[in-house]
Amino acid sequence: MRRGRRRTEQNNTDNWLTTYSDMVTLLLAFFVLLFSFSEIDAQKFRSIMSSFQGGTGVLENGPTLELENNIEPLEDIIEGDLESLKDLLEEYADSVGLGPEIVLSIEERGLIIRFMDNVLFDSGKADLKPESLEILSSMAEILNMDEFSERLIKVEGHTDTDPIIYSVHFPTNWELSSTRATNVLRYLVEEKGIDGSRISSSGYSFYRPIAPNDTEENKQKNRRVDIVILRTSYEEMEPR
Repeated sequence: MRRGRRRTEQNNTDNWLTTYSDMVTLLLAFFVLLFSFSEIDAQKFRSIMSSFQGGTGVLENGPTLELENNIEPLEDIIEGDLESLKDLLEEYADSVGLGPEIVLSIEERGLIIRFMDNVLFDSGKADLKPESLEILSSMAEILNMDEFSERLIKVEGHTDTDPIIYSVHFPTNWELSSTRATNVLRYLVEEKGIDGSRISSSGYSFYRPIAPNDTEENKQKNRRVDIVILRTSYEEMEPR
């Protein structure tokens, strides 16, 4: 009787451990999937997944999570086109002699195309300079290429902390920054055929500086218009 009871108890324990192993493994798989959906950092994703690849289950003889070795790197699938877009725009900026005036960088939100100071506008004004139209036109042609035509775009205006003086149209830097961004947006949509559903504009006045507003050189850096090509993860936050 005791031997029979021990066998029964052992079987019940084994069944419980098997069920527990399955549940924990499924939870791990679930959280890995959540991570892959919510994060665009492909390197982190692969690091987590590789910790499971070829490994053992949670308990001895438990199930394993296997990955195929021939999966294309995620950054090539998801965000590789941002690198290609950056390369194209850098080549264009250099070709027209605006390399130092158009700064390109890939940041957390996506690809930033930064037009410094007076590339697009004269000081204190929001009308696009005639020579800037050719620059924006070439940018639009690249942004309308098939590889990039689905990307969402944000146009953001920024100023320094110097107050607006003697301007009827722009009482403060808020109006100046937002009107500049809107005028860039309107040109891209109305003149160059960028789909209005994929672009938006914002004005931030002097509240998002990239340098302290303590010298004329730093103020010049803060007077800018940024065109942001959003990463896929940030596209999900935009209204549709």
